[in-house]
Amino acid sequence: MRAAPAPLLDITVPRTLDEWVARFSQPQWRGTHVQGWLFEGVAARRAAEQALAAAGVHARLRCAYKPLVHHFLEEVDVELGSVAQAVVRCPAPATGSPRRFHLEAYPLAAMLPPGALQWDSAATHDGSYAVTLTLRSGEVREARVLAPNRVHSDCIGEPQQSPTGWLRAGTTPGASDLLDTAVDTDYEQLFAHVVRTVRQHPWPQAEPYFERLDIRIDLHGFEQPLPAVDESISTYEALHEDVYFSLLEMFQRHSGRATGDRRLQPGQIVPDVRPAQAASPTHSLRIAMRAFDTAAQDERAWLDTTAAQPFEAMGMAPPPARVAAALAQWQGERFAATTRQGRTVHGLYRAGDDAPVFLSAGQHANETSGVVGALRAAELLAQRPGAHFAFMPLENPDGYALHRELGAQHARHMHHAARYSALGDDIAYREKAPLYEREARQQALALSGAGLHINLHGYPAHEWTRPLSGYVPRGFEQWMLPKGFFLILRYHAGWLEQGRALLEEVTAALVHVAGLPEYNARQMALYEHHAGAIPFEVLHGTACMQAESTGDAPVTLITEFPDETVDGDAFRFAHTVQMATVLAAEQAWQRIMGRTPS
Repeated sequence: MRAAPAPLLDITVPRTLDEWVARFSQPQWRGTHVQGWLFEGVAARRAAEQALAAAGVHARLRCAYKPLVHHFLEEVDVELGSVAQAVVRCPAPATGSPRRFHLEAYPLAAMLPPGALQWDSAATHDGSYAVTLTLRSGEVREARVLAPNRVHSDCIGEPQQSPTGWLRAGTTPGASDLLDTAVDTDYEQLFAHVVRTVRQHPWPQAEPYFERLDIRIDLHGFEQPLPAVDESISTYEALHEDVYFSLLEMFQRHSGRATGDRRLQPGQIVPDVRPAQAASPTHSLRIAMRAFDTAAQDERAWLDTTAAQPFEAMGMAPPPARVAAALAQWQGERFAATTRQGRTVHGLYRAGDDAPVFLSAGQHANETSGVVGALRAAELLAQRPGAHFAFMPLENPDGYALHRELGAQHARHMHHAARYSALGDDIAYREKAPLYEREARQQALALSGAGLHINLHGYPAHEWTRPLSGYVPRGFEQWMLPKGFFLILRYHAGWLEQGRALLEEVTAALVHVAGLPEYNARQMALYEHHAGAIPFEVLHGTACMQAESTGDAPVTLITEFPDETVDGDAFRFAHTVQMATVLAAEQAWQRIMGRTPS
């Protein structure tokens, strides 16, 4: 058996919080007032403050990540429901999005009473938010909330402004006459070690560069629940996302491709960011290449709770064996393809008299509501006389396995490392042999002759950030905040009329899905409060995008439900909407193509 290669890096990094406690517990700091900002949770920060208080130091330690949200959670000493108005002036961004600090304040508008949060159009120029709080009692309070940031070059040399650590110390409360400086915290050091190690490694020129690249980080981080919006601020998730996309961008540069090129096949990049042992004085980081081991990976998958449940009752995505078993029960012509890791993409073709459609899900494997929605829709279509369709409910089994593996550690994280294939590319963009999963899509279209491809997708159900690379995820700026369920229309030249008719009919039908209009309106309102106007057309309460393309079918309808990652009733609602969209689109297509819906 071939020995595993030596790790690229295997180190520990001291905990900044412990270093600060040790530093300011020295006798010369007794009686001083210390303020610090770093990437730690409130419980750890309060414990450190108490330790410093025992040494005679007046300390206040705050969170450097989303500081305005943490200010309202930790330092506004009234129930947030008693706030009548909160007027906020944001810092002027040094680079990047002009709404950078409005975005970093998400989801504050939902944490306060409706209409309470108002933005002052003027900006501050000292790196802090200016907050004027009016309580229902009439009391007015003023506060300045530092948002410590640094301007720097990111992993591909682009200028960014990112959250950073900061220390202030003074002889009186709030003063900084003794110390006022940025601090390179442990969180930032871990990220920098990853970027530097991968950049300096002598990668080959030919893709893929590895089978699997593991980046294991044991971190003293935090998960801060935000019950008002069923969200959680997670430094583990944020670091996973920034590591994954930074390395993807670096490998794109190494390959000579443009940033964001989805055809890149570096191999599978797997950031695995877990809580460190509470008693550990350090964080740990290990970067290593290893071979695929599908059996071991499947053993590490999350605990399944869907056994024997009908699809409509599922509160989480089912295991792949359940998906395959469902297809095996239905009549039709089977087709399949083999993935890079040797798994099977299963497909089914049902001939009929109707205009053919192609239904797929799971291209991006961390978007799982489409898998169940597709199964539910196909189950109904299979019972309909004359229905004519090709069906592929799980297009990316390798990514799905990684999502289930990572989900065992963090069930409600986005896991964008599981989005693409085991080759590291987006299956839909694959152009050269071996085609692997792409063969199944080609078979589906060839067998069915479908003029419409209904392609079920999802996107983050909560905020998506890259905190150490400018905060806003490059190339995905419009996807970083939920904005409800929406549709993307792609059409070949000459097919715009049919595509627009499809959008009109489907969005009109979605008005009748219980709870969806209210859900969309609520999410779009919160999006607009922080990100500005929705940059899409809205039809019957559903946001829509459209573009001419040269894609697989003459018309493609892509669904986008914010399902990364929800469970329980929220997941059931997500796959119900996906199913309803498929059924509405299939029926509309019959009318558009001059058929009588069966």
